[in-house]
Amino acid sequence: MSNKKLPKIIKEVGFDFDWSESKVWALDFPVEEIPLSALAWHFDIPFWDFLDDNYNLAPNQVISDPVKFEIEYSRTMKADLSHPIDIMKNKDRWLILDGLHRLVKAKILGYNKVSVRKIPRTEISKIQK
Repeated sequence: MSNKKLPKIIKEVGFDFDWSESKVWALDFPVEEIPLSALAWHFDIPFWDFLDDNYNLAPNQVISDPVKFEIEYSRTMKADLSHPIDIMKNKDRWLILDGLHRLVKAKILGYNKVSVRKIPRTEISKIQK
């Protein structure tokens, strides 16, 4: 796993392996639409870093205060929604491998559905760092 100190919540909901985004992007899986609500639990988890601390910023904080969290909000609004969100089943729910900023932008813009690629757990060995 990463060298960052992982908070309890990240250990509870996160993957137990490190992956390469470029290896995920190289996979060939179909794109489908799912309700944004299926991934909405991500909005309350501090997956992002603020200032010099790790894993201390949740997407809902950025949505609620785009001025205070201007850098992350800007990154979010620059996200390209033409790319699907890559997700994998983890601990009985879908967890994002790549695309949290896209998901947050979709929420801000009022989308009800998002495009995803469902990556099977059988692909873990192909995407690990």
